[in-house]
Amino acid sequence: MSSSQDTHPSNNGAELADAIGHMHINDNEPRLGPDGEPAPKTDEEYAQTQLTLRALVSSKEAGVIIGKGGQNVANLREETGVKAGVSKVVQGVYDRVLTITGGCDAVSRAYAVVARALLEGAPAVSMGGVVQHNGTHPIKLLISHNQMGTIIGRQGQRIKYIQDVSGVRMVAQKEMLPQSTERIVEVQGTPEGIQRAVWEICKCLVDDWQRGTGTVFYNPAVRTQVGGFHDRYGSRVLRTGNGADFSNGSRSYGRRSDSEGGPRGPPTHDENGEEIQTQNISIPADMVGCIIGRGGSKISEIRKTSGARISIAKAPHDETGERMFTIMGTAKANETALFLLYENLEAEKMRRQQQQQQQQQQQQQQAAAQPSE
Repeated sequence: MSSSQDTHPSNNGAELADAIGHMHINDNEPRLGPDGEPAPKTDEEYAQTQLTLRALVSSKEAGVIIGKGGQNVANLREETGVKAGVSKVVQGVYDRVLTITGGCDAVSRAYAVVARALLEGAPAVSMGGVVQHNGTHPIKLLISHNQMGTIIGRQGQRIKYIQDVSGVRMVAQKEMLPQSTERIVEVQGTPEGIQRAVWEICKCLVDDWQRGTGTVFYNPAVRTQVGGFHDRYGSRVLRTGNGADFSNGSRSYGRRSDSEGGPRGPPTHDENGEEIQTQNISIPADMVGCIIGRGGSKISEIRKTSGARISIAKAPHDETGERMFTIMGTAKANETALFLLYENLEAEKMRRQQQQQQQQQQQQQQAAAQPSE
């Protein structure tokens, strides 16, 4: 695939990307945190900075976390001061999502409480159905793909540090979860170790909060439908930002979209008065071509169908080699654009998997056809 394919965004794409780039960079102004206040610098400031951290849990684990009549989750809220809840049961869906919102310190303590409860009420089972008695339990955190780099760090130094200081074992999945831009970071350790690890992870997420905007949340119950994602209540929603299910309308970590706050370069409303939102998503370099299409045909069709403006960075934005896609439009336009982008990604993944399987089958057939010596 030639590098010229990334020159197909609309004519104003470069100017648009440039304007967006200047929305957050000003060396003369203090760097702001997710709540609009100066970014935290001390542990005391991090402890109070609000964020939302989600985790994937099984139905059995969800039952333990909630408790009889909701008593356990109520105790969790009272003990740590967080807002916490688990997504509703959906028939035929095994996984549910735990959402915890609060200050970094409160969130890390809450996950320690959760780990301790799971250790007692839903112990991990090894191969063969044997219950493990090593005092550890895995927590599957849901982390924005765009923020994974700040947790892993350059050459894996950050994730190694987190493991060293907490004593946990961390494994970051390479693939994004279906119809989302979230990946799983599995943290296995004692409740105390998990508390320390989550504290360090929270600090990373706060430092890199702007790249968390535009996150398409994983929803185990989502059913792919043309025109958008549907939440667990069946209503049509835009799954972006790091919004909590329990925000009470107050601004929490990642609630701010790139179109809020700061100098406003691009237009903020369309001709119908609807607010223009900006979202940035990272796409693996080897997948960019399949989204652009021959002669820019696919990306042009996505723009036309969604009504959103989509520009593509000409160069990778960090050492991962991934390219940044900037989407601007109304909530509905952005939702449709995201749906179409990920539909193309899923289709390409499937095509490559099938191609790989076919190649393996051919190699096996050829090996079987060769006469033995």
